[in-house]
Amino acid sequence: MTADVWLPIPPDDIEGLPEGPAYHFWDGAEEFPADPAACAFYVVPYMKPARIGLRPLPRMSAVRVVQTLSAGIDHVEPGLDRMPPGTVLCNARGVHEASTAELALTLVLASLRGVPGFVRAQDRGEWRGGFHPALADRTVLIVGYGSIGAAIEDRLAPFEVARVARVARSSRTTARGPVHPLTELPALLPEADVVVLSTPLTDSTRHLADAEFLARMKDGALLVNVARGPVVDTKALLAELETGRITAALDVTDPEPLPAGHPLWHAPGVLISPHVGGPTSAFLPRAKRLLVDQLHRFVNREPLRNVVLTTGAAGV
Repeated sequence: MTADVWLPIPPDDIEGLPEGPAYHFWDGAEEFPADPAACAFYVVPYMKPARIGLRPLPRMSAVRVVQTLSAGIDHVEPGLDRMPPGTVLCNARGVHEASTAELALTLVLASLRGVPGFVRAQDRGEWRGGFHPALADRTVLIVGYGSIGAAIEDRLAPFEVARVARVARSSRTTARGPVHPLTELPALLPEADVVVLSTPLTDSTRHLADAEFLARMKDGALLVNVARGPVVDTKALLAELETGRITAALDVTDPEPLPAGHPLWHAPGVLISPHVGGPTSAFLPRAKRLLVDQLHRFVNREPLRNVVLTTGAAGV
């Protein structure tokens, strides 16, 4: 088949791409590499502002597949009405699980064991010991039990936690135990020592962690957000942090990037990392494998992986 494919990774750096398509490298530069109207398969630039990835979409009149390299697709959703009917939107399930789950555990352990305080003391040349909570014997609640949530539980297994509770949009059963629906969150929150947010950002999860959610968390609990910033109501979180009743570890914030002078920077009991759950050395090889597989499927007219939605379908 003859079709234009736009990639945010130079095609020469990806082994195994199928023959047939004309490959073009575009990672958000001001000039487009070719006529957007000829693009059939568009891979959205990774870790770029949403406005950049959306910019060519109004001119992509022949696009059939839009592939993100992120697990979330919220940055592409504003452009759905600009895509031709029948366009397939795919996410990067399988690319970020290892890195994001690794960071989630890092944030949990660093927060519980007081690592930020150790670093500050080291900067001052001070030896500051003390007693800190362990992850062992704690109850962990994972809110958003998709592939990333499951990967987080995989990494919790060696730490001798007392219990892992799982929450997703709807209930189901897994080999590790039940997944509770979101409606059961109010009953589960007071039991959790650590609450990890790994849910996609949707209308139903925006400000999921609001004042009521946070108030139900037990005294001394830790909130970890590796999902999207707006899943947490920042104002409500700040109010809880100021009391010292709970602590937080945030890889994502609202607003993001977090501007200088924002109260979250200096709120008590908060650890902030700058949205680095996905971009690690594990990203590129997994992203390349996904693209090679998807493009072979596209060329051979086989079902694509990770289909999130098709434009023009009911409800889209």
